[in-house]
Amino acid sequence: MAERRSAYEKIVSNRRAKYKYVIEDTIEAGIILTGSEIKSLCQGNSSINESYAGDDNGELALINSHIPQYKPGGVCNHDPRRVRRLLVHRKERERLFGMVRQKGYTLVPISIYFNDRGIAKLQIGLARGKKIIDKRQEIKKRDWERRQARLLRKNR
Repeated sequence: MAERRSAYEKIVSNRRAKYKYVIEDTIEAGIILTGSEIKSLCQGNSSINESYAGDDNGELALINSHIPQYKPGGVCNHDPRRVRRLLVHRKERERLFGMVRQKGYTLVPISIYFNDRGIAKLQIGLARGKKIIDKRQEIKKRDWERRQARLLRKNR
């Protein structure tokens, strides 16, 4: 019997998103998946690192995500790189599209998880790309914090 996952346990996360982008706002969206995709997600072999959310014929969609085929699925399997529709309110969708068109933001998937009711959700970040200088400063800051923690541990 399969183990039941706890509420809000991340199945897939995009760790590079926080390195490449400054995430200014996050949105929770429902994601339309087939049965074999849900079973494959439960196995945890998926990837959203190269994916992005965007406009697909007026609908919000997750593009270029990879959910591998479910091995016991047989002929009822899905296309691993298909475009998956996202569910958000119309006003929210229009606000996101407006920000992307006018202000140069991008919609970056941060994580996929199951909520407490067992429904797959996608956390999307409204993000602006980081410059190389920002990335270097962040690395310097992390190194300094590590060094500082090491010195404090040594002096105890």
